[in-house]
Amino acid sequence: MELRVGICDDSQTDGAYVGSLLSRWAAERGITLHTEQFPSAESFLFRYAEEKRFDLLLLDIEMGQLDGVSLAKQIRQGNQQVQIVFITGYSDYIAEGYEVAALHYLLKPVNGDKLRTVLDRAVDKVRQGERVLTLGQGGEMVRIPLGEIRYLEVCRNYVTVHAKEDYTTKSTLSGLEEELDGRFHRLGRSMVVNLEMVRRVTKTQVMLSDGSVLPLPRGAYEPLNRAIIAHS
Repeated sequence: MELRVGICDDSQTDGAYVGSLLSRWAAERGITLHTEQFPSAESFLFRYAEEKRFDLLLLDIEMGQLDGVSLAKQIRQGNQQVQIVFITGYSDYIAEGYEVAALHYLLKPVNGDKLRTVLDRAVDKVRQGERVLTLGQGGEMVRIPLGEIRYLEVCRNYVTVHAKEDYTTKSTLSGLEEELDGRFHRLGRSMVVNLEMVRRVTKTQVMLSDGSVLPLPRGAYEPLNRAIIAHS
């Protein structure tokens, strides 16, 4: 497997240390690593404008004018697939990480064993993101990466898959659900949601990362929260 990783840290020493741990982990796992290091959020964004094919980002939070959380928010506007890990000397930013679906927080100095565990999780997420849902649409086959799907909803004999675009196909929700994986959770009879897209849950609503608001059926609040905890 190949993995494209960006390390963004305004401390050259800290960035090099994380890079060395990353290289050792990749050698142990037999992973081909393509790593780029950036001294600031601005330098990363300049590179990102040219090449967006990063699988994993290790972002320092406390940087110059543009901090790691603000950088992650910009990235998330157009990319829900890349795995983001924050590296920080403080634990005050965890709530903000929820908004950008951060995979994990690592406190400085980074512990090698903890980093390896997080990297293993990141690889699993990247591999999951490679899976697709295949739909028949207008006489052709459409392949939708599972990681791009926000939710599916049924209306009579049709199911609409809400991803970067909306796709409606004649099918049953249960039939399509069989092609999904553990990141998806059924909300009552008519809807399936991608847990990784959920940003907030109330007793009556589910708010997603793109601003969508889904109605939460009666009795679905506790099962949904348990599913989110189990998946995290």
